[in-house]
Amino acid sequence: MKSKDNATISRRDFVKSSAIATGGLMAMPLISNAGYFTSMDDTIKIALIGCGGRGTGAAMQALLTKQNVKLVAMADAFRDRLDECYHALTDENSDEGNVKAKVTVTEETKFVGFDAYKKAIPLADVVILTTPPGFRPIHFTEAVKQNKHVFMEKPVATDPAGVQKVLAAAAEAKAKKLNVVVGLQRHYQNSYRELYKRLKDGMIGDITSAQVWWNNDGVWVKMRQPGQTEMEYQMRNWYYFNWLCGDHINEQHIHNIDVMNWFKGGYPVKAQGMGGRQVRTGKEYGEIFDHHYVEFQYADGSILNSQCRHIKGTYAKVDEYFVGTKGTIKCGAGEIAAKDKVLYKFDKKTENNPYQTEHDELFAAIAKGEYKFADAENGAKSTMTAIMGRMATYSGEVIEWDKALKSNISIMPATFAWDAETPVKPDANGFYPIATPGVTKFALS
Repeated sequence: MKSKDNATISRRDFVKSSAIATGGLMAMPLISNAGYFTSMDDTIKIALIGCGGRGTGAAMQALLTKQNVKLVAMADAFRDRLDECYHALTDENSDEGNVKAKVTVTEETKFVGFDAYKKAIPLADVVILTTPPGFRPIHFTEAVKQNKHVFMEKPVATDPAGVQKVLAAAAEAKAKKLNVVVGLQRHYQNSYRELYKRLKDGMIGDITSAQVWWNNDGVWVKMRQPGQTEMEYQMRNWYYFNWLCGDHINEQHIHNIDVMNWFKGGYPVKAQGMGGRQVRTGKEYGEIFDHHYVEFQYADGSILNSQCRHIKGTYAKVDEYFVGTKGTIKCGAGEIAAKDKVLYKFDKKTENNPYQTEHDELFAAIAKGEYKFADAENGAKSTMTAIMGRMATYSGEVIEWDKALKSNISIMPATFAWDAETPVKPDANGFYPIATPGVTKFALS
């Protein structure tokens, strides 16, 4: 460890000093009864909240870092998902790597149910949040309240009220000097970092327009099973319900939209667009669209044309393209050009795995006692950009950023329980209400 004179302290002191600045409770060692957990050595203890596929992957990546890390607690709404994740992480023959020795979760630190996160968070130094996105504002707020460093997947909300909640918690995390990384992994990818560096150096001038794509076949479907309550069915098939997912423009296309916000250095002021359900129309697809096309306008008049589609057999493309006053950027190709002349070409042999890098850098900073990452505000605002796009395609109206963000629209359930009312319900034939452009309205006054 470097000396404190060099502005770097031990991880243990870092956790303690952060708490001193915000009330002092964590400066007292091993006071778990007060809702905090600290270690007397340099072990970084992790709690995983959300044990699906992405949660399993994120936990594996955290455990593959070079730091002294241990997974000490796991939480999920479903016991079977938790068990599958635990078995994957303790599989000594995993293709990803053998991290079994770093998993110290016991039956007593496996928590199941809607309130499981409240039991797991106090046991850790770092919390990984990988549930369906609708729960992110609730879980992130609790983690920050309990003075935890956070890795959370994108998107970070599904409605404007959730975005506001994350923004408030982001400000609190900054004040407490809690590191927060959001899984918009292009920020941690070598090629994108190199392109961004040259953009900032003026290689293409000012961005005047851009195109971004997430067009592919779509994702899994979980069919309804006998005996499921409506809440369980929607939780199992979460991708197709807006309160849980936010539609695929939010859940997946946020990556590409976020690259524009990052490279542009700001967020759009308004959006208009079109979309619908042309092919993916079955009741198993819940309430979301199968295509969106949005025109986002930024304060300086520059335009982002954004398209995402989930239709099998169609042209597939996931990429970003920027037009500047002096040249262009093709992100997927790692190329900057002007008048058909290549000015820069990224060496693909030096590409990294950004999913691993985001964890490597987060845990390295925590181990060194550094406050280095504050991704939550951008994560929230890029999430809001995608939500604004969804509101534009659902309504067919022009949606303004300020009005949408301040609307405080919430699409979440009033309560969380397996027999609780869901925000949307199927009709007698099992079909859910679908937004209709020109008919669907949003109260943005």
